Amino acid sequence: MSRYLGDAEFRHDAPAGIGVLLVNLGTPDAPTAGSLRRYLKQFLSDPRVVEFPRLAWWLILRLIILNVRPKRSAESYRKIWTGAGSPLMVISQQQTKALRELLASRYPGLVNVELGMSYGQPSIKDGLERLRLNGARRLVILPLYPQYSGTTVGSVFDAVADTLRHWRWVPELRFINAYHDHPGYIEALATKIRDHWQQHGRAERLLLSFHGVPQRYLMSGDPYHCQCQKTARLVAEALNLEATQWMVVFQSRFGREPWLQPYCDHVLKELPGQGVKAVDVVCPGFAADCLETLEEIDQQNRDFFLAAGGERFQYIPCLNADPNHIELMADVVTANTNGWAERDMAPAAQEEPGQLTLRRARVMGANT
Repeated sequence: MSRYLGDAEFRHDAPAGIGVLLVNLGTPDAPTAGSLRRYLKQFLSDPRVVEFPRLAWWLILRLIILNVRPKRSAESYRKIWTGAGSPLMVISQQQTKALRELLASRYPGLVNVELGMSYGQPSIKDGLERLRLNGARRLVILPLYPQYSGTTVGSVFDAVADTLRHWRWVPELRFINAYHDHPGYIEALATKIRDHWQQHGRAERLLLSFHGVPQRYLMSGDPYHCQCQKTARLVAEALNLEATQWMVVFQSRFGREPWLQPYCDHVLKELPGQGVKAVDVVCPGFAADCLETLEEIDQQNRDFFLAAGGERFQYIPCLNADPNHIELMADVVTANTNGWAERDMAPAAQEEPGQLTLRRARVMGANT
């Protein structure tokens, strides 16, 4: 049997569609220890996520981490779980639907959008297969990580490549590895912050909190830290902030080795003693609210700040399914289609309709 996957639905008269795959990190199926164990096993087994000698890490993961962390993580997830499920999943589905509708209005009948998760369900493979079965011969992969890191975007590329290497007909491919300084992204963030200030007032200090990675990843050439700094600087400029009115921090560290600094929790514990009693926190690196924003930032870190003497803590939600965010996604996708959609919509593309293609294929012996 061939190792290459064919398309049972292939027809010579089928149009060559464009498929867009949105990718985010993923989420457990339920806030239970068993579900978290499966999710964490997949996540922490990824060599892109944990760069450590594999045998040693295999032992640490299975003998220690997976026996301790799932229960604790499940408790954290239960604090944010909703009646509709995981916030990350709910928001990701909203984003997918909204982007599909917006692109359909721009390019009727030509573009389909699906969702894939690096870990958990629906998988990247599942999303790609749905696009293939719907006739996508050209693919745009949009990882919803504005800043590139090998731990996130690099891992998405690995999963996409692992799936496509089994396809008989490999599609044209555009892979978007970052949009940290895209004008639409910066303006969407600035608008979100301005709107929040207008409704809730403005604090003394704005903290822009990004997910951390080990310091050695930066020293090995990962551009993530630099791209986070650039995003923050551009947002501060868009908001006309002075240097003393904002700062970059990093959250979600794991293990004992040094991670990117300053650490968000340390800063929030120290600021009240420095006279800063009111803070706003925004997380520009997260495309959707999730455990790290809703529980870690808006619950744990809020408590740290208030316990240290802070008086006002405001978390500014992620861009989520805001219209500005969906418009940004559509613009990023459109800019990375190499004119595919425009070519298919041009008059010349209509000169040889599908039926003529099918007749010619049948003359040469094709059945469909």
